[in-house]
Amino acid sequence: GLFVNALFAMASMAAGPAAIARPAPVCRRTRTSTRGQHPHRQLCRSGATRDDITAPAGFVPPEPQKFTVAEGQLGNVLSAAVPLVLRLGTGALINGWKPTLAPDDGEGYSLFRVAGKKLAEGSDLGPRPAQPIEVFEYEGSPYCRKVREAAAVLDLDVLYRPCPSGEKYYRPMAKAEGAATFPYMKDPNTGAAMTESDDIVEYLFRKYGPVANGRGAVDEMGAAELGVPMMLQRGGITNLTCYAAAVARLKGLKARPSRAAAAAAAGTPVTPLDLWTYESSPFTKAVRESLTELAIPHVVHYCPRGSTKRDELLARTGTFQVPYLEDPNTGVKMFESAAMVEYLEGTYALASK
Repeated sequence: GLFVNALFAMASMAAGPAAIARPAPVCRRTRTSTRGQHPHRQLCRSGATRDDITAPAGFVPPEPQKFTVAEGQLGNVLSAAVPLVLRLGTGALINGWKPTLAPDDGEGYSLFRVAGKKLAEGSDLGPRPAQPIEVFEYEGSPYCRKVREAAAVLDLDVLYRPCPSGEKYYRPMAKAEGAATFPYMKDPNTGAAMTESDDIVEYLFRKYGPVANGRGAVDEMGAAELGVPMMLQRGGITNLTCYAAAVARLKGLKARPSRAAAAAAAGTPVTPLDLWTYESSPFTKAVRESLTELAIPHVVHYCPRGSTKRDELLARTGTFQVPYLEDPNTGVKMFESAAMVEYLEGTYALASK
């Protein structure tokens, strides 16, 4: 199952660009799609933009370009794919992922359609939380990666509060609540709060995995009984590969000056951004690194293979491709990972003093 997981992780990269060079993204006016548009989901904030946070002058998001990599970004994408390989694609497939051929009704997302049939993808999940799980963490941590992968496998929405070294708002907030290490998780649906990545992973499977559907005394179950994938269970192989994945990049570790940090210090934190992706996507890695280093809070709407959120994103935008970013502080909505990094740096980064 692990090798199948890794193979389909590679296949799901087709949801984002593939390794074909194209010119670097420029500011282009996009066509507006009206196909399947619907109001924002509850987790997506659509309030007023801020006057103190503005996109770079003249910035217009590029149109989505499937099966491509921006010019000069191939090396970056390949290095970001190393963790995907080391972790055997964990986080690319939903828990209990089961592909079948079904009659093509022309509705929703499907990897392929042929001869009146489409690929339908099933899952095995527990109850869905009403509110996003809240996690204080940073991209470059091997322990935080385990929690992110578990959240992706369980198809959860997670509000991330970046806590890289030197960050001066969310780190003190977590420590004031008793967190001595990161990741630190808070579940507003149950009131639970904890550190220790292995405990968090097992908690998430206990509450939101299939065992939560009334299948016995879950509080007494170990990781295997809870259905935690082998690559997320306690032990050497998980820690070793998570460390190796972190060393492959060594980014997302240290905070940089940003408008988001300045706004938080002034008592008016920015509204969290919304990011649609799956954890093992190499195209999302650089985006998450910038979000972390610039201490920008964001909700990740995980949409691994088999997630119904793929249908939702298709209805929302008229296409499915990850990563997809919405910034309620500026009103910008965009595809294309290289352009996202350019946008985040131009909008939020401040020069070091």
